Amino acid sequence: MSDEFYMSLALNEAWKFQGLTYPNPAVGCVILDKFGKILSIAAHQKAGCGHAELNGVALALKKINPNLIFPKNPNEIYNFILENHNNLLKGSKAFVTLEPCSHIGKTPPCAKLLVALKFSEVIIGYKDENKIAKGGAEILKRSNICVKFGVLEDKCKELIEPFLSWQNGNFSFLKLGASLNGVLKGGVITNLESRQMTHKFRSLIDLLVIGGNTVRIDRPRLDTRLINGTKNPDIFIYSKSKNFDKTIPLFEVRDRKILIQSDINLVKNYKFCMFEGGENLIKNLPPFVTHILIFFSEKFINLENLSINLNLKLLFMDKISDNFYGWFKILR
Repeated sequence: MSDEFYMSLALNEAWKFQGLTYPNPAVGCVILDKFGKILSIAAHQKAGCGHAELNGVALALKKINPNLIFPKNPNEIYNFILENHNNLLKGSKAFVTLEPCSHIGKTPPCAKLLVALKFSEVIIGYKDENKIAKGGAEILKRSNICVKFGVLEDKCKELIEPFLSWQNGNFSFLKLGASLNGVLKGGVITNLESRQMTHKFRSLIDLLVIGGNTVRIDRPRLDTRLINGTKNPDIFIYSKSKNFDKTIPLFEVRDRKILIQSDINLVKNYKFCMFEGGENLIKNLPPFVTHILIFFSEKFINLENLSINLNLKLLFMDKISDNFYGWFKILR
């Protein structure tokens, strides 16, 4: 198999956690043993949890030695691996979508972990330009580990574009739930798992943006109840009129800030923002909304569907129970 094949596996795994790693980037990792057999396919899943390389190494060691019992804390996992790897991964090869980190943050540096385990080669999709984290490749090279850059580089850059955007000020995306024939209305359309993922995003974003007409008609709560979340998003209601019925459930959520504004550009003051709403909001998306996350149910609905001219590039598609979901980039 080619380097591109293994890197595509790492990319696919990382996309499953796109945005859910905020404020960290989505990163994927594939590890092969010295004979070229796949030992693990892993990703960074959540800020404060193990990086892709650490998760990949833990899964690989567990496959070789199922009797290993790992702790849960990422720092403890890191130290456990250093004490118990027994050179089981000596000569292995790692494919990583982003250059392994070189710094000590909430978890120790991944580059030094790969050195300690005596990997023979690390293939990197995209060079890390972050001033704090970059430099992992040099650590690997100084330990005589072969380093290769640029495999599926463009796709790896697409993967971290949201991270680069919120690092530089703002990443805003639109979330939609639709039937296969493009109907967005008519009650609950997508399955529970899709709605739970939406609530995960709500628990992480800095701001949820919704149109004033949708608020008045749908009377939503816009909370994180489906995941028993303790953090509910602040709300930006895009509306010329500030007159709203305060018994609408979203106004009753505790510890929430609600902004009612007609200047949509104020959203750019927040790093990570999700837009939810109907056709009118979609037709008036500001240019700084660059991506769309769409959940599709496996059904047709006999109602008026979305009618709009919009060019999209599919970045990732996967199943979530009996639904599909995909990340798309808006081409303008």
